[in-house]
Amino acid sequence: MARKQSDYLAGLLADDEPPVITAPVADAIPDAAPASVPSPAAASPVAPPAPAPERRERLRGTTLLGRESALARVASGEVRQVTQLLLDPARVRIWPGNARSYAHLTEEGCRELIDSIIAEGGQKVPAVVRRVEGDPDYDYEVIAGTRRHWSISWLRAHSYPDMVFVAQVAVLDDEAAFRLADLENRARKDVSDLERARNYAAALKSHYDNHLTRMAERLKLSKGWLSKMLKVAALPDTVIAAFASPADVQLKPAYTLAQAIDDKSAAPAILAKAKAMAREQKSRQEQGLGPWSAADVVRQLLDAPRLAGAGGAGERPWVWTTPHGRPALSIQSANRQGVTIRLHAGSGADADELADALRRALAHLEAQGRGLQR
Repeated sequence: MARKQSDYLAGLLADDEPPVITAPVADAIPDAAPASVPSPAAASPVAPPAPAPERRERLRGTTLLGRESALARVASGEVRQVTQLLLDPARVRIWPGNARSYAHLTEEGCRELIDSIIAEGGQKVPAVVRRVEGDPDYDYEVIAGTRRHWSISWLRAHSYPDMVFVAQVAVLDDEAAFRLADLENRARKDVSDLERARNYAAALKSHYDNHLTRMAERLKLSKGWLSKMLKVAALPDTVIAAFASPADVQLKPAYTLAQAIDDKSAAPAILAKAKAMAREQKSRQEQGLGPWSAADVVRQLLDAPRLAGAGGAGERPWVWTTPHGRPALSIQSANRQGVTIRLHAGSGADADELADALRRALAHLEAQGRGLQR
């Protein structure tokens, strides 16, 4: 697996980096000796005959020349050396240039990886780290392998104190580190579109001097697709808070939403609706109710300008649905004469749920400036 990871790193940086070789495994944990590997001679029932003295001397000279040549290639920069270490995860920090949000990792989300590490007796696929200078608290930082770092840290705190973090040490500048982390994250379903979008937006400024074309070429991405991701990255936090989780913000609907917010006449209604929905999401969570789905959030935010402009008349009504998806209460109209509310039969909602739905409906109207106090 270590060789495979080394080839992966070498392949990624083959455009503009020297080739990569894997050094012998080094151990960074004190008093922990690497496992011995039997020689082919020891594994064979019959030892092969020893070479003649002249041949032994010739072989020794060849080996020494080979080593000197390899070391010279490393020293000259022709070959870049990658070292594998066994590390204490507490001495390894997370590189902030990675798209994955370490703070949002959980035992549930990493459960499959945790179980795999336990079953295999340790981490088999090494992470990629680079050395840290001038920080007394850390020796390395993770470029690729954030979930592995989190899982090993969790295991060390939960009955597996001897687990070590396996990592390859690579020499990478920030731009190369970003490309490596991005390539790994593209294959991860648990890295959301929003996380990647905001990561790209930060990298565009930090690594590519705001040159979109250059960034797309370096990452081997479509310029149009990258442009859409950067548009999504610009969505205000107020809008993101309307979703049950940032992971619900997907590229296609979020891009449509970002375009709608660009309309200065529509933006105030969308932002007001987003604030109201954020409060509703929090209230639903506190009461143990299911959150609004991402599709519902996008639909209601896009409808907000039309509803606000038409006073709600003739447009799709605001609807509160039960956790089973059945409509229970809706706003039929809201004007100077009052508000018309409809209670739907067969929703399965009890009196307490309907009372809560009414409060939500009034809060929704108030956020749009159409409440009863106007």
